[in-house]
Amino acid sequence: MSDVDEQLQVLTHGAAQVEPYEEFEHKVRQAAAGQRPPLRVKFGIDPTSTDIHLGHSVVLRKLADFQRFGHTAVLIIGGFTAQVGDPSGRSKTRPRLSPEQVTANARTYLEQVRMVLLDEPLEIVDNRDWLEGLTLAEVLGLTSQMTVARMLERADFAERYASGIPIAISEFLYPLLQARDSVAVRADVELGGTDQTFNLLAGRGVQQAAGQVPQCVLTMPLIEGLDGSAKMSKSLGNAIGITDEPADMYGKAMRLRDELIIKYLRLTTAVAPDEVDDVHARLADGRLHPRDAKRRLARELVTLYHSAEAAQAAQERFDVQFRDRGVPEDIPTVVLDRDRWFLPSLLQAAELVTSGSEARRMVAQGAVRLDGTVIGDATAEYELADLDGRVIQVGKRRFARLQAAAMDDQRTPHNR
Repeated sequence: MSDVDEQLQVLTHGAAQVEPYEEFEHKVRQAAAGQRPPLRVKFGIDPTSTDIHLGHSVVLRKLADFQRFGHTAVLIIGGFTAQVGDPSGRSKTRPRLSPEQVTANARTYLEQVRMVLLDEPLEIVDNRDWLEGLTLAEVLGLTSQMTVARMLERADFAERYASGIPIAISEFLYPLLQARDSVAVRADVELGGTDQTFNLLAGRGVQQAAGQVPQCVLTMPLIEGLDGSAKMSKSLGNAIGITDEPADMYGKAMRLRDELIIKYLRLTTAVAPDEVDDVHARLADGRLHPRDAKRRLARELVTLYHSAEAAQAAQERFDVQFRDRGVPEDIPTVVLDRDRWFLPSLLQAAELVTSGSEARRMVAQGAVRLDGTVIGDATAEYELADLDGRVIQVGKRRFARLQAAAMDDQRTPHNR
């Protein structure tokens, strides 16, 4: 296999679609032969929340693949488009974010994408730089490049229109604004999830109208969240964040549905494709238990975003908590300085719940234990002396060791 053939294999590995493939291959071969500059590979991400999860990382990791072959990653932070709201895959209009929210979110996004992308070759730009200054005449010129009938070919728009669910005009503008980004950065290739296919292809037409060679489109599969029933989303509580603590990341990965193990190994880790194929084959014929495959996945993820040492420690902690039914040694200690404690207040002081209502709900679910014994009464009260040195637990992963403050210690409860 030639070097350029290997490059093409790596760049298209795991992709759902490359459109049009012949143009893409031609561009890659030209760049490899020095007949044109390295490709400018665009990926736009709207900072609509504060954190990046594994779902985002699928495309970011593909962008890093292009960097490893010397192509320029052009990361567009959607400072302007985040305020409009991407309608892709949505059944209703997305609430608009304020400029202040977008700026705050963008700051954390920039910190986190550097955990996946290489430092070079990389350009990071904000589409506020060219979209905020568009004149009305320029916006009208942009809208003339797309028809309403074409917009309604999008499945999400078509379904909402047929159901009588409102579609804001601003949502029709979104694909065109994203396409204008491709013109601004002179993209050769644009990456995105499969839910972005319409938007990415729209960029080709807008680039042609601007006199540019149209970009090629490479889409990556969306990954379901841990529950296996919906796309990974922090708001749905089914996400693994790339900044999650090692123990949390490991524990979440172990909750993954068995049928998603191979997809996660292939799309979210650095495991070589042939190794993933081997895991798949051994799962299929029963030589490998899904639990052990998930342990491999969990270790790979923690190693990728933390370290091999952190992965080993997270696995040992998990085994103590779940396999051996014990209590981890490194749980936080909470200093208590009141003589009497009402259970919901105790759980909040230990930072095991966020509210009294959550505390009562956890008790009702049988999820609260004191030294391993289930507490079934949300109105329970305890003397300080009865709590000193004991371990309180909520669910399977939240623990705290209780310690009575010295008589002259008037500090408020805290973790240390």
